[in-house]
Amino acid sequence: MKKTILFIAFGISGLLGFAQEPSPELLNPTNHSLLLIDHEGQMAFATHSISTTELRNNTGLVAGASKIFKIPTVVTTVAEKSFSGPVFPEIQEFYPESTSGYVDRTTMNTWEDKNAHKAITGKGKKKIVMAGLWTSVCIVGPVLSAISEGYDVYVITDASGDVSKEAHDQAVTRMVQAGAKPITSLQYLLELQRDWARQETYKPVNDLVVKYGGAYGIGVQYAREMLKH
Repeated sequence: MKKTILFIAFGISGLLGFAQEPSPELLNPTNHSLLLIDHEGQMAFATHSISTTELRNNTGLVAGASKIFKIPTVVTTVAEKSFSGPVFPEIQEFYPESTSGYVDRTTMNTWEDKNAHKAITGKGKKKIVMAGLWTSVCIVGPVLSAISEGYDVYVITDASGDVSKEAHDQAVTRMVQAGAKPITSLQYLLELQRDWARQETYKPVNDLVVKYGGAYGIGVQYAREMLKH
């Protein structure tokens, strides 16, 4: 009888402990790397699945989140000096080219570039989060390639874009069918923060939201000023 009671007690405590464990599917600051692909002027000019303003703000959220939480990050460009131009200011703000070492390529599929592949896989993370332009070419390629090599891949859909909504949506569908997990920029930021009791990142996260978080950011600004009492 005593053994039975102990078994039940341990079982209940085990269940309670397990209930507090987050899913391994969730992203955290130590279990993934980030790949930002071709957020450049020439690529943005033809992007129509999302407004340029919204795309830039969402990219700012992602780049800022990765900096706050010290995520291993790779920034790639395609024909930066001869065709596509510089990366968005929202990326340069957190990852200046002079210190971040962007990987420039000619390949449309980042995964097929030797230097880019080395930089990405060299981070040593089995989960990779990706975003960039265009979804149907420069994101589909590395996403499918990474999945085929055994990586767990997440795609930030609203920090990516394409020449049409159909092109973007079909690309996302294709990647999801292959096993990729779609997320959004704000979801990415808040999934990393996870707990507002994490004071070391509380203010930086809210500052980032005020700057790039649209209506949510305005709400944070309002609360800071009006709810002091």
